[in-house]
Amino acid sequence: MLDPTALGERSPAGLAAEISRLVHDGTLAPGERLPTVRDVSAALGVSAGTVGAAWTALARAGLIVARGRAGTFVRAERGELTPHVQSLAARPTAGAAAEPRIDLSLGTPDPAMLPPLHAALSRVAERADTGRYHDLPVLPELEALLREAWPSAGVEAITVVDGALDGIARTLEVTVRFGERVAVESPGFPYFFDLLDAMGVEVVPLRSDADGVTPASLARALSRGVAAVILQPRAQNPTGVSMSQARARELARTVIDDPGGSRALIIEDDHSALICTAPPVTLATWLPQRVVHVRSFSKSHGPDLRIAALGGPAHVVDGIVARRMLGPGWTSRLLQTVLAGLLTDEGAIARVRTARLIYRDRLDRLAARLLRLGVDVGAPDGINLWMPVADERAALVHLAAEGIAVGAGMPFQASVPGADPRPHVRVTGGALASGTHPVAEALARAAEAPPLG
Repeated sequence: MLDPTALGERSPAGLAAEISRLVHDGTLAPGERLPTVRDVSAALGVSAGTVGAAWTALARAGLIVARGRAGTFVRAERGELTPHVQSLAARPTAGAAAEPRIDLSLGTPDPAMLPPLHAALSRVAERADTGRYHDLPVLPELEALLREAWPSAGVEAITVVDGALDGIARTLEVTVRFGERVAVESPGFPYFFDLLDAMGVEVVPLRSDADGVTPASLARALSRGVAAVILQPRAQNPTGVSMSQARARELARTVIDDPGGSRALIIEDDHSALICTAPPVTLATWLPQRVVHVRSFSKSHGPDLRIAALGGPAHVVDGIVARRMLGPGWTSRLLQTVLAGLLTDEGAIARVRTARLIYRDRLDRLAARLLRLGVDVGAPDGINLWMPVADERAALVHLAAEGIAVGAGMPFQASVPGADPRPHVRVTGGALASGTHPVAEALARAAEAPPLG
């Protein structure tokens, strides 16, 4: 471990620069544990705030990462992928020999269910507003459509971002600091875990049941002083659970009654908004100044549109808009025009409505058949279901032998104390257009497969 007495700098900038040089020249190896802020502060005779500021700068630069009580470590080589991203990068390309006969692993919408773009594209300006850098970040006509359909009345501010994950990342960026805690569902979306790890944030897992996150689980997280809570109110990924209105009210009451006066910001990821059959739900109904709601159009209108709407208290949304001006600036108004066209075109509206019903039917049929075969996956919404298995690896191997791919369950579970360790796999049942019975039978056999010898 680094001897803090060997450090020569005393200012936050100088200390961060010195540690950076030690990382880049190999003196500090990837994975090496750094001394605590208290130890460095005592050794150098500077305040803990000075050392903390240096550590924050290093974390933002991606050189170190905090792992809660385990300590702070030099991050692995820059460019190294997380295990989840590595697994995606290693996925066989189309046409490869290993390509499954039936792929239920992707968590993406059925391309056949997406509305055609030709009518919406015809509305795009010929020169796409070339040279205009200072317009409002959201087209007024699109904002009007978004406000009309927003799940909470009177939302203070709305902007448009490049997909749900972009919106959540930017919200965290302007509201959560290095070393703080963020509560997130486990099982949950793997990229949330990766994102929080990259930010040097400690993950606090939330438990869920058939109605969504449990109030007791949220109360425990709030008691730990979390800075933010990330929820998926509908079609939770990977479980497919949609939160009931009654549960949302209970969770809002839990926040209001938090004895510590929690300042936690609630961030809602409504990633499958227009293909869910459950009605819209948001804690902003009761906590308008504490909730940022993100509504994505990737599942309903196409992942490559890269558009989501983000709404909440003005001081948060304005901070996100200001920070984006130092990067992409705004989401392409060309794409915003396309989305506005899709949200008003009768044919596109009908296609999305039909897709919602078809996905519902596909999941219902698959879940019902699995239940008859002794595998209970609940009543999932959206396109995914979360299937319990005796052994995850055995289930994946068994299904691969039958030409079926599903998502490994482990990446969806936070690797922290309190997370649910029970083995599952994620199945994108919304992609299964036919052959429900034989696929369900294969899934049921895989669910019972014993550990491999």
